[in-house]
Amino acid sequence: MQEILMFTLPLLLLTALTAQAQPAADTPFLQETAERYSLGSHEANDVRSVAIDGEGNVWAATRAGVYVLSKAQNSWRALTSPECAAPAFVVFADSRGTVWAGVWDGLYRSVGKELQKVSGITHPVSALCVVIGEILAFGPDGMWRVKESVVTPQKLPCARSVRAVLPDGKGGIWIGTDVGLFQHSPLKTTWRYDEEYLLSASVRALAFAPDGSLWIGGLGGITVHRDGKRVGQYTTTDGLPSVQVQCVRRAPDGRMWVGTPVGVVRTDGKRWSLLHSLRWLPDDDVRDVAFDGEGTAWVATAGGVSAIRRRTMTLADKAEHYLSVCLARHVREPGLVEKCFLQVPGDVNTWKPRDDDNDGEYTSLYLVMECFRYAATGDPAARANARRAFGALRFLQTVTGTSGFVARTVIPASWQPMNDPNRVYTDAEWAEEHVRDPRHKRVHERWRLSKDGKWLWKGDTSSDEISGHFYGYLFFYDLVADEQDKAQVREHVRRVMDYIIEGGYVLRDIDGTHTRWGVWSPEKLNGDPDWAPERGINSVEILSFLKATYHITGDAKYEREYRKLLDEHGYRENVKRAKTFNPAWRTHIDDELLAVVFPALLLYETDPELKQLYRQALDTWYEGVKRDQNPWFHFLYASLTGSPPEMEDSLMFLRDAPLDLVRWTVDNTRREDLQLVRSPEIERWQTSRLPPPSERGVMRWDDNPWVAVQGDGGYTESDGVYWLLPYWMGRYYGYIRPPVQSK
Repeated sequence: MQEILMFTLPLLLLTALTAQAQPAADTPFLQETAERYSLGSHEANDVRSVAIDGEGNVWAATRAGVYVLSKAQNSWRALTSPECAAPAFVVFADSRGTVWAGVWDGLYRSVGKELQKVSGITHPVSALCVVIGEILAFGPDGMWRVKESVVTPQKLPCARSVRAVLPDGKGGIWIGTDVGLFQHSPLKTTWRYDEEYLLSASVRALAFAPDGSLWIGGLGGITVHRDGKRVGQYTTTDGLPSVQVQCVRRAPDGRMWVGTPVGVVRTDGKRWSLLHSLRWLPDDDVRDVAFDGEGTAWVATAGGVSAIRRRTMTLADKAEHYLSVCLARHVREPGLVEKCFLQVPGDVNTWKPRDDDNDGEYTSLYLVMECFRYAATGDPAARANARRAFGALRFLQTVTGTSGFVARTVIPASWQPMNDPNRVYTDAEWAEEHVRDPRHKRVHERWRLSKDGKWLWKGDTSSDEISGHFYGYLFFYDLVADEQDKAQVREHVRRVMDYIIEGGYVLRDIDGTHTRWGVWSPEKLNGDPDWAPERGINSVEILSFLKATYHITGDAKYEREYRKLLDEHGYRENVKRAKTFNPAWRTHIDDELLAVVFPALLLYETDPELKQLYRQALDTWYEGVKRDQNPWFHFLYASLTGSPPEMEDSLMFLRDAPLDLVRWTVDNTRREDLQLVRSPEIERWQTSRLPPPSERGVMRWDDNPWVAVQGDGGYTESDGVYWLLPYWMGRYYGYIRPPVQSK
């Protein structure tokens, strides 16, 4: 453990400063997970109703009949007797655990895991409930009372379109129909349909809330009644994602679950939380919900059934889960870390490694995460992982066979296919591309074979890669490296930095010209209007590279170059515009790049005037990103300023983020509780309010979290670093305590 304390003085002082904030306890919380079930055919997956019997088995009424999921075998079975191999409409469990099924030709009751027809009813049954020991069955052709083996038919006391029934607790029953709400008792029937009483006359769902109020769901939302009077409502302005309410159920914990055509939303009276997309449901069209004895919610949808389970865990447990996923499927030779490809959407057993233009940057973020983990825990595995990641970054330079050029990424020579393969532009094709983007570089050979013939490495490396690399070099050097490691880092950083300086502050590719994005020179940033969007951020980048190199090597020449850019080439003024809010230029890619280059400047600059300049630039950046629910940015800002971190927002994100890292498509454009806007960026539709992470796609922090449609259909899985980096950063700086170990 002694090695872990041998950090540089600035980081020690910074840790002492930030440790003044009250650290958050890693208390256990409930984490939701989902298991989606297919019942077989398209018709069988059209599920209308679910119920749980006394043994915990799940019953489903579907367009193909009644199905049962055995709790012991965890497999669905169709009840295919001739009488019920056709549409079923409702299943209902009574207080003894017996399941009753309303189907196309009458009523059935469960006997074990089989169904037995109730004689005396030959018409469709679409709604069921229990009143004073009697089963009440409803359909468009009548009402029947069933007690023991006696069936008593009665005339419908309401419209024929019965959609929901609920005992009123006084011997009567509430009946929801397409034309209003009926309250029926042996003495009288009351019919309400006017707007003074209901949001609309279409009533499809009924349930009592914990406070005894009646929730009446249908077209328009939820009307709330108490003591026979309308006392409130819930619509899309309150948190409902759709005006169409298809079911309402009260969970054992008191929360109300509301099924809609765009997912199932839950509320405790304060917060509304939506489950939608294939991460949670086989289809967003939710028809019914039932709860078993363990608190699992079984959700009936138009595409099958989903089990929403809850498990108690800590943030440390969650970190262990994400790291296991990362190490199992996301670290590929020679140690690069990136998403993996899924040959079958969502099926992680079909994963294959894949390359990305930003492999170097993403590996650097993983490297910094492992540096923080090692510094916080002393785990030798974290140190080994960090060393391997740094080795991969170093290999991206040495594999090129140059004095300092860094490859974007590298793959085995036999690997096919790769992303963005070599291609030859015809003159006509290039003219088309050149007009579209005059800065685009005509590169025929993106991939080159290494001298030993074992690897293909990719050129045209971007400024993003170099920014990420230096972020990794800095924290590896300060938090993990021993003396042998430090010597290797110094030699490597010097090679890369010298190559950039000797190239005239551009990243020269093999052809001798700068790569498309690798430009930090005063001539381009200050003199070429095509580089105006990058003037501020690229100025901060190159200053950060020089400051980090000076810190690592101690060579004064890098400080001189740093001062030359500041004092002779106007980079002081450029720094003030590091974060741009110009709608045409603003991107979250730049937000992430500033996050990785600010630390070297704020940590190691000692000139008070320059520290103030960088602090102002940091403040401007944070003002633009602090609403993004990004714990990494929150912790970064706090660590560089000594201000208390935004713990409530950070903990919300860390706890609410889904365990499932598959990048399912999550479409928030159909939600009526959100508006579509062109902000904070102008190019794509974004949501007016930022939903919590469980309601958005899995992303990285160079993505825009406000985008209304996220994900790639489940064809890739995230490496989890977007979560692990802020968690271990929070642990290292003392913002989050380690969990208390039980004795």
